[in-house]
This record gives sequence, structure tokens and C-alpha cells, in this order.
Amino acid sequence: MAFDTDILISGAGAAGLTLAIDLARRGVSFQLIEQNAQPFSGSRGKGIQPRTMEIFEDLGVVDRMAAAGGSYPPLCQYRPDGTHKVSRLTEADVFPTAAEPYAAPLMLPQFATEAIMRERLAELGHHPHFGTRLTRFGQDAHGVTARIEQNGGEQVVRARFLIGTDGGRSFVRHALAIDFPGEALGVRAIVADVRLEGLDRSAWHRFQFGSPETQVMICPLAGTDLFQIQAPVALDGEIDLSPVGLTALIGDRTGRGDITVRSVSWSSVYTMSARLADRYRIGRVLIAGDAAHVHPPTGGQGLNTSVQDAYNLGWKLASVLSGAPEALLDSYEAERRPIALNMLRLSTRLLGEVKQGTMRRDREARQLDLGYRGSSLNVPGSVGGKVQAGDRAPDAPCRGQTGQRTRLFTVFQGPHWTLLGYQPHDRPSAIAGVRIVTVGAGHELVDEEGDIAEAYGIEPGQWVFVRPDGYIAGIFSPDGLEQQLSRYLAHVLPPRPTDTLGES
Repeated sequence: MAFDTDILISGAGAAGLTLAIDLARRGVSFQLIEQNAQPFSGSRGKGIQPRTMEIFEDLGVVDRMAAAGGSYPPLCQYRPDGTHKVSRLTEADVFPTAAEPYAAPLMLPQFATEAIMRERLAELGHHPHFGTRLTRFGQDAHGVTARIEQNGGEQVVRARFLIGTDGGRSFVRHALAIDFPGEALGVRAIVADVRLEGLDRSAWHRFQFGSPETQVMICPLAGTDLFQIQAPVALDGEIDLSPVGLTALIGDRTGRGDITVRSVSWSSVYTMSARLADRYRIGRVLIAGDAAHVHPPTGGQGLNTSVQDAYNLGWKLASVLSGAPEALLDSYEAERRPIALNMLRLSTRLLGEVKQGTMRRDREARQLDLGYRGSSLNVPGSVGGKVQAGDRAPDAPCRGQTGQRTRLFTVFQGPHWTLLGYQPHDRPSAIAGVRIVTVGAGHELVDEEGDIAEAYGIEPGQWVFVRPDGYIAGIFSPDGLEQQLSRYLAHVLPPRPTDTLGES
């Protein structure tokens, strides 16, 4: 049977859009479908962590995101006696460094984040198909046959792989009968995007922080004229989310009559839980994002983890479609599921702290230290140093031989692998899909301030091999470099074409 597309992506939220952008820039054919008739219109996942900012730089949207959003305001916490204290969300001031160019999270409402991603996807010649619902699917050894509904009609789509990025109630996960164990956390809450009067936009206002059941948090949403209201509510019963109802709730919990909600642009009532899918893949069908893990919103981890799921999966799908061993896809679940498990633990712990009156965001929430040190994709016997196989590849400022200033992240940007040689004696032969870059006197890049040496702790002659998703696959010594590379690449890249020049 002929294929209509290589990849069918069901769900056009942050995870689905990330995957689509990554596949589009790799020239992989796909269809991105979304059962909702319109894009998501709420602010829900409003925090973009530094590691996700690095991904958005690679995808070509980080400056657009920063221009549309802004930094988190200080937290103003009001006590019952009318006094208040102002503090920062982070444990201390955090500043960019040479190795970590993005230090603090960016606030950007989820609807704005996804709008920028759709714009980027359109630049690459693609768009989501809204109002298009996956109704059933089956798979065989070669692909997936899916039925989708659009405008009252049904069509059959034949794809090599199906990816479910269709949220916490994932149809794809249910259809695969993947267990989704976890627990309800005993908290029901509202979230609403509103226009209101009576509070200034210079702080994130938190009332009744010593009383978890009756607190209310009102945060100005950067880049908009909206505020986001968050508040726990009773576990059952109807909640009035109209301007009048929300004004009354705020008045009851703050004791103030001067805060008035004028309009509501989006609202939701939800019950918090922490759940993690038992599996991320069955055959040619995989799940990512909220389809694989749901969690409380504390700590701003969800959208970021979803984006990083898709970023991990995209290059692996593209490589397998080009002829790399299909076993490469097994590393997706092996690498990402432990990350999600830790994220659930962090979000749940932070929820407990919020209940006790504490709101704190330490380095763990920024996701810069997440990595894959135990991954099967790490080069066996890789040289260890300041960084190791499986670690995030640090950034570093440097300059080219023409004198222009650049950064390692600029060198890494794009769908390729990068082989970075530090003061090497020899240069290996060119490899399709791998950018070879050398550092040192007489080489392409000059480590003028020693930032590369400082960030990586590598010795002259050593080579750092960086994956397309910005993690270190291995650090090679110069001896036997080409043989080691060749053995490794057989597992992650398509077979190299033979030189047929001159053959008849």
C-alpha cells in the first residue's frame, strides 16, 4: 500500500507543533491534525524554562518568543492582617553565563507560544489541520492505517508512523490500551484569563498564602493586558466563572472590594493529578507530551517537558525514515520517561510547598541539568571530563577566523550532528549529516577567552560529538577516531552511500 505521508501527528499543541517544525526543517513529510476547530486560547502553560529557550533558539523562534513575552514579576504575598511581603520566585538572582545563555524563565501565555510556533511552521510551508479528528487506527509491520473525520466526511490516511500528541485524555493512548497509572492529588482549581481593575501589573499577587484552601493568585500575563487568576475550589459543585462570579470569589478571599473582573477571555476548572504512561511506544505508534504524562502546574514544567519530548523524538524519526535502524526509536522512551517521572515528583513536591505557603523555583525547575547519562546512545568508553556523554552540550562564545563573533549554539543550530575538535592534529573525512568544526590556532573557531575549554574541560586533540538535540553523544580521543565514529554512526544514521563516480 502506498503511503500518504511519513508521519501522522494527532494533536497540534506545543508538543505536536515542536515535532512538526523539526520534521519540516528536515524535509520529512507529515500531516498535523487537531480535533478542536480553533487553536487553544488559554494562558495555561505560561512559563518557558531556560532549556526550552535553547530549543526554541534552535528552531528559530526564541527572539520572537522573548519579544512577545517578558520576565516574571516579583511575588507580592498578602497576609491576613493586611501586611505583605515581596520576594522573587527564584531562590536568588540568576544571570546568563557563557555556558548558559538563558538564565531565568520567560513568561509567555500558552496561546501566544503556540501562535508563534504555528507562524514558524507556516514559514516552513506547513500548517495544522483544525477540526480534524482521528477516529481509529491499526498498524502492521510497515505502517499505520488511520481514519480521520473532517467536515463530516471520513478519509483513510496511510502513514509510516503515528504520533499521539493529543493531551491528557489522549485517544491514541487509550486506543493502544497503555496504562496511565498515578494518583489524584485531592486539589481542584480554577484558572482564568481576565481583564480586571484594582491591581497593578508590577507584581504577581498572592492572597491568603497561609491558607491553602482559600488562597487566590492573580498574575499579570506578560505581553498582554490580561491577568491570570488561579485558585483552589471545592472538589465538587458548580463554579461561577463569569466576571461577576470571579469578582465575588476574589472579594471573599481578599477582603477587598476594589478588585473588579471586567471580562473573561478563557477559563477552566480542573482536578490535579500526577500520571505517567507505562509505555511511550507500541510498534509504529508513539505518544508524547501530555498524552504521556500529566501533573500539577506547579513549577512550570509541563509544556516544557512536552516540547522536549518532541525535540528528542523528531531527529530519531527522521533518521529511521532515512534508513537508520528502527531500534533507535527505543531510546526515545528510555531517555524521556525517566525525565517525566522526575518532573512529576518535582511538580508534586512544589504543590505540597505551595499548600504550606512557600513558592520557590530553584535550579531544578529550569531543566538545564536534565540529561541522559545512562542512555544506550552514549558512545561506549567515551572520555569523561567536566561534561560527559548524555549531558547537555554547553554554549560558549568564540569567534571565527574571519574575526566575526559567534557561539557554539550557532554552530549546533540546525538538524545536523556536530563533531567539535579541540586543537586537533588531523581532520576526519566528511560524513553526511555531520558538521565537523575545529577549534584552535589555524582552525575555524578561536576560543579567544577560553570559554570552550572552560565549559567542556577537554584536552587538545579530543573530539566532542553533539547530537542534533544538543546533548553529548560522546567525547573521543584522537586515536582511532574514524573507526570509533563509523561503528557508532551505524546505529544512529542512515547507511552511508558508496562512491559510484565513474561506474557505468
